[in-house]
Amino acid sequence: MSARHSRIIGTGSYLPRRAVGNDELVRELATRGIESSDQWIVERTGIRQRHLADPGVACSQLAVEAARRALEAAGLQAADIDLIVVATSTPDYVFPSTACLVQKALDAPGGAAFDVQAVCSGFTYALAIADSMIRTGLARRALVIGAEVFSRILDWNDRGTCVLFGDGAGAVVLAADERPGVLASKLHADGRHESILRTAGNVCGGTVLGHPYLTMDGQAVFKLAVSVLDSVARETLDAAGLAADDVDWFIPHQANVRIIQATARKLRIPLEKVIVTVDRHANTSAASIPLALDVAVRDGRIRAGHHVLMEGVGGGFTWGAVLARM
Repeated sequence: MSARHSRIIGTGSYLPRRAVGNDELVRELATRGIESSDQWIVERTGIRQRHLADPGVACSQLAVEAARRALEAAGLQAADIDLIVVATSTPDYVFPSTACLVQKALDAPGGAAFDVQAVCSGFTYALAIADSMIRTGLARRALVIGAEVFSRILDWNDRGTCVLFGDGAGAVVLAADERPGVLASKLHADGRHESILRTAGNVCGGTVLGHPYLTMDGQAVFKLAVSVLDSVARETLDAAGLAADDVDWFIPHQANVRIIQATARKLRIPLEKVIVTVDRHANTSAASIPLALDVAVRDGRIRAGHHVLMEGVGGGFTWGAVLARM
């Protein structure tokens, strides 16, 4: 009996219709008495615009649109899916899971559906989990989705964070196959660093306890992110028996262009092999990797047979990487 593997057979993404460039955002911040500029944002982050969901648009709605596009690319119907995993830190509700709401909207009941909360590492966590479930026979075809409406948890009076994030969703269809697709994955966390990036609030008795907005120690995040992204990439490549030279495309979490460039330099991966969408999408947390993957698949850069290294780092502190052959 041949070994069972999983392969990515379709990708999709969806962005809210409202694209907000830096100049527009700067004007809005000025009405709050907050000074910023396009130059300041671009020099520190590489971000030029972000998409923001309209009031009333939920995370699950973005996820459903990305999922439909991934299913279309895979040539499948929603009924063919027996597992839905949604990576998100901004779910519609406390419960049920966003994945169950996606399953309802797609009219694809019966299979397992659950959320994964690892913040910006969420998609790598979700992809590794779905791959493991397919390898062990618990599923045959999975929708793995990263979706966020981070604009809902931003303090728009905090210049250091509100310019960094955007909303969006990305999805892949992962299917059982005799040919290896997902070659290796590694996941880690270190809760000792939970305070450097968090939204430390919760609902109790109908009121919000704690701080309901995202807070971040930017310097601490930068230092730790570059270190762990380098180490987990090497660990994942070693597990697959490959080297950095074997990577055709590198898709790091799209948080900050300086982190992306620093990580690529440490790995000695040429910048022309790095997929960068942070300039157009800003940091979409768990959605950033699948969004970037879909962009590069649809514009023809990523093709069948290419080795794609994906990695994320986020609050928790969490980090992980997945190496896939397309």
